Amino acid sequence: MDGSADTAEVDAIAMVPRKRHLHMVSDATGETVHNIVRACLVQFEGIEVVEHMWPLVRTKNQLEKVLAAIGEEPGLVLFTLVDKHLRTALVVGLRRMKVPHISVLDPIMGALTSYLGLRSRNLPGRQHELDAEYFSRIDAMQFVLAHDDGQATWDLDHADVVLVGVSRTSKTPTCIYLANRGIKAANVPIVPGVVLPHELAEARHPLIVGLTKDPVRLVQIRRNRMRILNEVDTTDYTDLETVKQELAVARRLFTENGWPVIDVTRRSIEETAASIMQLYADRRKQMQ
Repeated sequence: MDGSADTAEVDAIAMVPRKRHLHMVSDATGETVHNIVRACLVQFEGIEVVEHMWPLVRTKNQLEKVLAAIGEEPGLVLFTLVDKHLRTALVVGLRRMKVPHISVLDPIMGALTSYLGLRSRNLPGRQHELDAEYFSRIDAMQFVLAHDDGQATWDLDHADVVLVGVSRTSKTPTCIYLANRGIKAANVPIVPGVVLPHELAEARHPLIVGLTKDPVRLVQIRRNRMRILNEVDTTDYTDLETVKQELAVARRLFTENGWPVIDVTRRSIEETAASIMQLYADRRKQMQ
């Protein structure tokens, strides 16, 4: 091959505008469509996407303002509107402007309607209603904040999940993510020279999970943390050999107690939490 096809492809890519507008229209908070967009956008490089969020669009007047703004900076429109009149008005307006658009929920709602044999009630924002699940998440968040970094260990057995690990293994953000799923999570740090609370060994109700990380990566994170705090980063806290020993002690602790271990080195908070939730679900099934 003479490479002409590759050259043509490179030329075509070079002609693509580096800056694109993306509009997200929702009759609720817009969290659903935004999460979908963020999950997809990470797959594309070299493009600057200007995101426009239009939440709580529930009246004709609000919709007209959104359409006017889209007309000024046209771009792909992703929307989650359940009211059929607003949906129709939006689609008509976008077609008139020849703006590409996608109803994000249509394929899912269509599949659910077919599978369940029921019609959707088409009520905007129902996922944010103050139901039992909502209050469960609030309770879980309060629990996490009260039991962060080894606090309130006397109440540890009331947790659903307890995360154990050395400093900077993402214990706190993972607990917060779990709380958003209604899981009461606590975390206990492993600190050199500090005895772990006896309540941890005595806890029977929670799933206890050990978190670990590659020592080199852990040292880098700790040093960055120390610099942010304007503190000296040449202590045992950031010494590679000391950190290796620290992690080895933690590993032995996990093994001795039979706790499942998750290496968070190459995992996002969401991926770590997903693994924990799967372990938690499996444990609940075993206990039934």
